[in-house]
Amino acid sequence: MEKDKRKAKYYAVIRLCTILAALALQIVLIADLVLYLQQYAVGIYLALELFSAVVIFQLVNEDNYNRQFWIMIILALPGFGFILYYLWGSQAKDKKLHKRLLDIELDMKAHLMQSSEVAEDFESVHINKVQISRYLQKDGFPVYKGTDVTYYPLGDDMEKDFMKDLAAAKESIFMEYFIVYNGEWWKRIREILVKKAAEGVDVRLLIDDFGCLYMGVRKLKKELKKDGIKLYSFAPLEQRVESLSFNYRNHQKITIIDSTIAYTGGVNLADEYINQLDRFGHWKDSAIRMEGEAVYSLTATFLTMWQHSDKKQENIEQYTPRWETKGTGFVQPFSGGPHRNSNNPICGVYSRLINKARDYVYITTPYLVLDYHLRDQLIQAVESGVDVRIITPHRYDKWYVYMVTVSNYGRLLEKGVRIYEYTPGFIHAKNVVIDDECGVCGTVNLDYRSLYLHHENAVFLADDKAVLEIKKDFLKTLEKCKEINYVQWQKRPIRQRFVQSILKILSPLL
Repeated sequence: MEKDKRKAKYYAVIRLCTILAALALQIVLIADLVLYLQQYAVGIYLALELFSAVVIFQLVNEDNYNRQFWIMIILALPGFGFILYYLWGSQAKDKKLHKRLLDIELDMKAHLMQSSEVAEDFESVHINKVQISRYLQKDGFPVYKGTDVTYYPLGDDMEKDFMKDLAAAKESIFMEYFIVYNGEWWKRIREILVKKAAEGVDVRLLIDDFGCLYMGVRKLKKELKKDGIKLYSFAPLEQRVESLSFNYRNHQKITIIDSTIAYTGGVNLADEYINQLDRFGHWKDSAIRMEGEAVYSLTATFLTMWQHSDKKQENIEQYTPRWETKGTGFVQPFSGGPHRNSNNPICGVYSRLINKARDYVYITTPYLVLDYHLRDQLIQAVESGVDVRIITPHRYDKWYVYMVTVSNYGRLLEKGVRIYEYTPGFIHAKNVVIDDECGVCGTVNLDYRSLYLHHENAVFLADDKAVLEIKKDFLKTLEKCKEINYVQWQKRPIRQRFVQSILKILSPLL
């Protein structure tokens, strides 16, 4: 087992080094080309400079968080910066790919019908929050009532039910994850999947190629194929090295069993997520289990990404929920990604949640790299008398992202947002709860990547017991946190401030 792990890591490092070498070669060739144009093709070089000016003008007027970064690159590196932006920063060349994904998504959504009775019921119960649900309904995500929701404050809490449901599958198991790691938990999951496939269950696994870099995807695909399990890796890195394919990753986390039971949240399929492995202290995550009608929307999200990778037409109608549950409230799964910019539901829901809060907004996120709009909306909520609190990790998984997170504290603390760091370890939970009425649990980090570059999914909950359970979990977690003081934050060492300032500028690439 250990030998296989070392071998997988070895090949992953070789693969990553090859990709990085290809990127480095790109940069060298671009630099050489720009130097050549400067010396021998002045007209073409001047045309590049003219195009650069046009791009800068567009960026200045563009409502995009990464514009500051690219303006600086283009101005600091004439000619060279424009080519880098064209390759790595512009979304124009990705329009064809985004359009294909959007077409698949629209086709899936066409089968998601909104019950007028449920929509009217929601409006009568939540007059102040109905606009959030309407926004998602207009985007093709129905709100459901016949769905039972269980909230898990930890991945450890989820594991038992998760494994039991997998073992009980009769017809299908669909799984989609950013990270799958070859540890003890995955070994047990794989044994169940192999057994289920042998029983005739349709077992599918969609993983992100970057997130599963250490898994040895090619070998795993061959092995699982022999066991009757279908596996695809989303957006293989080597296929789009020229476009900085570390962007546009599939960060969704979904398991769907027999079209009627589903899991989602922050939990990936690796040992640390259920605290079987200590990487950064105690791993605090969260997840939800849904049973009933709302699973149909998650199935549409999964099949959208699956069809994009498999290239074969899917018939979602054969995956309608097999049985009904009563449920206690309203459940509305949704998803989004870079193909939806600049009308991404991921951003839209968070913005509306903050704006609609009257009493409080409680947020847990592993990363806090906000765009100016969300930051200002949080500040405006505080200025309106709303209690805004955010929990982030004290022990981090990526030091450079933590540095950017800390640098973002200042303006929020100054204006009255209360920020806490989870001291026992790393908090990976991605929740929002407001006013004891509604909330969100899903895969969305409050950072640039989740909001603009990654494919994400989440569930909007209202008038459901899970909402108060999320709040209870937040308040209990606060007891294990230290509050960040604005005065102390201002006294950070100069060297730390300098590094944070640089990393903040570079955050679109981190």
